[in-house]
Amino acid sequence: MGHDRRTGKEFLPRPHLQRTMTMTSLAQGYRALVLGATGTLGGAFVRAFSADSRCAEVECLSRSSHPPIELTRPETLEHAASLMLASAPFDVVIDATGALTVAGQGPEKRLADLDPDRLQAAFAINAIGRGLVLRHFTPLLPRNQRCLFAVLSARVGSIEDNHLGGWYAYRAAKAAGNMLLQTAAIEVHRLRPLAVFAAMQPGTVHSPLSAPYTGNHAAIDADESVAGLLATLDRLQPDSRAHFVDHQGNAIPW
Repeated sequence: MGHDRRTGKEFLPRPHLQRTMTMTSLAQGYRALVLGATGTLGGAFVRAFSADSRCAEVECLSRSSHPPIELTRPETLEHAASLMLASAPFDVVIDATGALTVAGQGPEKRLADLDPDRLQAAFAINAIGRGLVLRHFTPLLPRNQRCLFAVLSARVGSIEDNHLGGWYAYRAAKAAGNMLLQTAAIEVHRLRPLAVFAAMQPGTVHSPLSAPYTGNHAAIDADESVAGLLATLDRLQPDSRAHFVDHQGNAIPW
């Protein structure tokens, strides 16, 4: 959502024409499913698919959808997936869920700040929730044609790329979520050899949640980030393992 300073009202930005992305690697009339569709990036994915003439339909799930989904309530994920099964298969599934700020508290900077409740909450959303999304929504992919299952991750979830430390709960939960994705990709590939799995780093995106943490990083808007992510996804090839990539198409070490 955008915010008009003159009127004080929120608005849904229209997709910029130069950022319109066509998923040429998917069949004409492909169908998309976006989880976390009301978030900053989730909404940008919905706009991108809606603007793609090759996309026949985009289904949206969020805490405010019907049915609703809530990562910390597993029964909502199971129920939503069971209802979506009637509309399956979906050629592309985007999991745009996750949380940086948990219970109103941001990332820890020191070991002395570690709190078991905050650790549990971060894992419940960014790791356990991700695993349950994989469990319930990978069966909605087609079996014998190219399809995409992509999740929002973060560069700070890379163990090898950790040079600064800090952000303990978020880093650990994202790394755990990445492992769940990687393990699921190996299993699902046996029945769906043309499926592409990817953990995606969207870059530093302008959003209410990221605003306190952008610091000196150059931030981009959500539509620009998603255009880059979809262009990258469109180029990825099926593998027995998942990819870890950023919005510029660069591979990130796990």
